[in-house]
Amino acid sequence: MNAKLTYAEVGATQKAPLPPGYKHVRRDVEIGAGPEVFERAVTALSHWRMHRAAGFDVRAAGPAAPGLPVLLRFGVTAPVRVVYLVDQPDRCGFAYGTLPGHPECGEEAFVVHLTGSGRVRFRITAFSRPATLLARLGGPLTSLAQEYVTNRYVSALRSLSRP
Repeated sequence: MNAKLTYAEVGATQKAPLPPGYKHVRRDVEIGAGPEVFERAVTALSHWRMHRAAGFDVRAAGPAAPGLPVLLRFGVTAPVRVVYLVDQPDRCGFAYGTLPGHPECGEEAFVVHLTGSGRVRFRITAFSRPATLLARLGGPLTSLAQEYVTNRYVSALRSLSRP
């Protein structure tokens, strides 16, 4: 999967505002408290356990790393590539961008944050637009599917992070 990403705004999930011309997703939820919860969440996220627990078949040659191609399947095949990592003492995660064959075009970031008060927060930031005829024809159903998957990610990571 040496294909080029299908969008120009690589890394834009690290910035505000998100690029125009796309649907934007921003979800920021508390998933627990304490360094143990933070470490469990980071491990589950970086080793694709969150994606698997959310119902995805994941084909990846290792944990999230810049340049790593990943094949996600959840009813449809969705090839992506990790475009950046976040690796700080209190904030960890990554973003991936879409590759040719993905029904959408854009980027999605997943970041776990241990706040100064000890709360563990999970943030999903994404921008996307339909890339295939089927996704375009889906219209509002495509947006509902994205919301459904986002909810599954949150639920999965919350569950995997519990003591």
